[in-house]
Amino acid sequence: MEHNISFKHINKLAIPALITGIAEPLLSTTDLAIVGNIKENATESIAAIGIVGAFLSMLIWVFGQTRSGISSIVSQYVGAKKLDEIKSLPAQATVIIVLASILILGLSYPFAREIFQFYNASGQVLDYAVDYYKIRAFGFPFTLFTIAVYGTFRGLQNTFYPMIIAIVGTIVNIILDLIFVYGIDGYIPAMHIQGAAYASVIAQILMALIAAILLYKKTTISLRFKLPFHNEIPRFITMVLNLFIRTIALNTALYFGTSYATAYGNEYIAAYTIGLNLWLMGAFIMDGYSSAGNILSGKLLGAKAYTTLLKLGKQLIIYGVLLGIAMAIIGFIIYQPLGKLFTKEAEVLSVFYEVLWVILLMQPFCAIAFIYDGIFKGLGEMKFLRNLLLATTALVFVPILLFFDNLDYKLYAIWIAFFGWIIARGLPLIIKFRSKFLTLAKNG
Repeated sequence: MEHNISFKHINKLAIPALITGIAEPLLSTTDLAIVGNIKENATESIAAIGIVGAFLSMLIWVFGQTRSGISSIVSQYVGAKKLDEIKSLPAQATVIIVLASILILGLSYPFAREIFQFYNASGQVLDYAVDYYKIRAFGFPFTLFTIAVYGTFRGLQNTFYPMIIAIVGTIVNIILDLIFVYGIDGYIPAMHIQGAAYASVIAQILMALIAAILLYKKTTISLRFKLPFHNEIPRFITMVLNLFIRTIALNTALYFGTSYATAYGNEYIAAYTIGLNLWLMGAFIMDGYSSAGNILSGKLLGAKAYTTLLKLGKQLIIYGVLLGIAMAIIGFIIYQPLGKLFTKEAEVLSVFYEVLWVILLMQPFCAIAFIYDGIFKGLGEMKFLRNLLLATTALVFVPILLFFDNLDYKLYAIWIAFFGWIIARGLPLIIKFRSKFLTLAKNG
């Protein structure tokens, strides 16, 4: 049977996912850009948002792995033409993850101050971080619900509806950010960093509502929870646990980065926060092709179309590297305006501009690592992804960071460590993918 992996079809999946990917981090990046331009304590506010963002990203990435688990299983059943056999799984998976998120919210909320002290926050930055988190945290369960619905749509080979949800959420967030942060004379007081948090939570609730409505109206998948548990739930939980451990390793790297940058001083954590958000923005843009790889690889595996799967891997590398190069070039062209978009603080900009070129040069290498991450998630190879990230974090990222920090490279130490870490993640994925499926294609 012929499977469609044409440029047109891949982009039909990738471009909406790419737009969704851009929209997701814009919730935090918008907070940064708007709060970074307030007149009072802008540097401290940026630093606080960066610290809270690092912690929330950890939680969302850890628990948001349900998207990949649901997408992988559903797409494999779609490829095997057995969709009717999987219809009860998304609702069960969603309930499990939302209940877990509420538990985590309940445990973290009373200890917000202690959590951010662990990130080396102190003084006004710590106070702002606690205030911001104690509002933003309530959007967490709604975000995970939306992510689970995204996974169901992706398993069904649909990235269009997640794009619509993300666009609406982003637009609402930007509008509310402007209103709540700066206020409207005589009507709404300026709430500064707290206003940014309220804007994000309202946008997250709205996105969850739209996600539920679209899934109900546009698919045959029900969100009604019913027992007994589907026989794929143990495999789903195993996938998520492997990705859970993997994401802890990933966030260990992010924690080290945020913690070291905070220790260097307020201008360093502010500059690092801007750089990290741009780096994450690049990752989410590449998530378009990563998502296409995730969606199509699961379907092709379910259909046992191994030769086509190999072709897909080659095509996606080419598209991803070209996208990474294009992003780097654009970044160099708008080098100066990029920093000024987030802050006018001269000290912060000076530190940021010193290291921005490293972040830009990383982009093509990031593309390879992120795209093959997506392919391996679609294949259900969560255990290999787990072991690879544990190894590269412990044996590549941390030693490089410690070495260059000892030389007093400051933010250079952090970004050089990320660069080495990305390369060490991407190469083994390509090698394993080709060796495995070349063998299966020959035998098949």
